[in-house]
Amino acid sequence: MTTTTRWGIVGPGRIAENVVRDFVHVPGAEVTAVGSRALDRAQGFAQRHGIGTAHGSYADLVADPDVDVLYLATPHPQHHAVALEAIAAGKHLLVEKSFTATVAGAQEVVDAARAAGVFVMEAMWTRFQPAVVRLRELVADGAVGEVRSVQADLGVAREFDPEDRLFAHELGGGALLDLGVYVVSFAQMLLGDPDTVTATGSTFPTGVDAEASLLLGYAAGRSAALMTSLRNALPGQARVYGTEGWVDVLPRFHHPATIVLHRAGAEPETITLPPDGTGYSHEVAEVHAGVLAGRTESAVMPLADTLAVMRVLEEAAGQLGVQFAEAPPTP
Repeated sequence: MTTTTRWGIVGPGRIAENVVRDFVHVPGAEVTAVGSRALDRAQGFAQRHGIGTAHGSYADLVADPDVDVLYLATPHPQHHAVALEAIAAGKHLLVEKSFTATVAGAQEVVDAARAAGVFVMEAMWTRFQPAVVRLRELVADGAVGEVRSVQADLGVAREFDPEDRLFAHELGGGALLDLGVYVVSFAQMLLGDPDTVTATGSTFPTGVDAEASLLLGYAAGRSAALMTSLRNALPGQARVYGTEGWVDVLPRFHHPATIVLHRAGAEPETITLPPDGTGYSHEVAEVHAGVLAGRTESAVMPLADTLAVMRVLEEAAGQLGVQFAEAPPTP
């Protein structure tokens, strides 16, 4: 029985540079190829990381018979077309967040994955951080009673540059798809799918969202108050409120090492559980194990959750007057 998964990297950008370094912490997961629209970029990435094959197009990487799993790290609107091509070729996928640029695009990818029986997962590394895994265990054990509310924020100060991907509408720029996905996914993980979404914020001259504050409403008065921004830095902290206490997830909450449990009537309990490597290893390990076991999705980051998060992001963006589209296939 095989114990190895062979990976290809689609898009050798900044996030891929970080993720590929963590493969050393996942025995049996091997990066064998990389693909870019520019062959020299693929070759440079391959040389830096000791990867055997460099492709000058995404299509060639998708067709590579020596690749089992693709890590898709292109800009958000490009995920849809490449994912569909990869699924048609029988490849398993780890797709960077945000999963796609639109709910319709995400649904199409999910439907194709389920029909083909391949493993597909959104690369929401937060859910696999050891400290967050412990948080979920505590909540499930009733450590803070019934969860009533979640607060989370994530923002950075970026000078507006219309040439930068973060501010380009055609590349899915803006705060929501790049940073807001973390706060929304965190709330969805703990509270489920919201009944209402209310958003306020502002936009950049390029038409993408600059900042957003979201209030998610749930049955019986439960709520999530979330903030994201590219205009100004935010603490990057999260707090989970229950009927019998709360948990602080210390900055930055989307890849924390430490949480603090506050039980009613007890002294705070600090729990520190650092990740392996820089933290990307845990999501890679989830895909690796899932593929070897013949599963088609993750129980920790299921496709239904990805769709729920995309619906919130699209609704919030729409309330700010922002709409995105999936990019056409690229060579």
